[in-house]
Amino acid sequence: VQLQASGGGLVQSGDSLRLSCAASGRTGGTAWFRQAPGKEREFVAAVRWSSSVTYYADSVKGRFTISRDTAKNAVYLQMNRLKPEDTAVYYCAASLNFPITSAVRDPPMYSYWGQGTQVTVSS
Repeated sequence: VQLQASGGGLVQSGDSLRLSCAASGRTGGTAWFRQAPGKEREFVAAVRWSSSVTYYADSVKGRFTISRDTAKNAVYLQMNRLKPEDTAVYYCAASLNFPITSAVRDPPMYSYWGQGTQVTVSS
């Protein structure tokens, strides 16, 4: 499975962006992670394809929304009320067998990764 992430850019604090992740095939679920300079990769959001159940990091809950389009094998991350601390490279990741709930936030649970898209939020 190949993943292609897009939609990043430079915006101001309070603005919105929508990231897209196109997959070449069906998976068990897709997640978004992000990595800021000098920091570890962190979980942002995920969606389980079979049930559409979603998961969010506390830092983005209420501001970000993850959704999927099964017909297009695509996942989107709508990011509203962006903050400077949201600045990072955003990666989409997928796994044929979606992790159990307790492991959704663990990067090693995902077998496939996109190339990343830069999101920069200025204050």
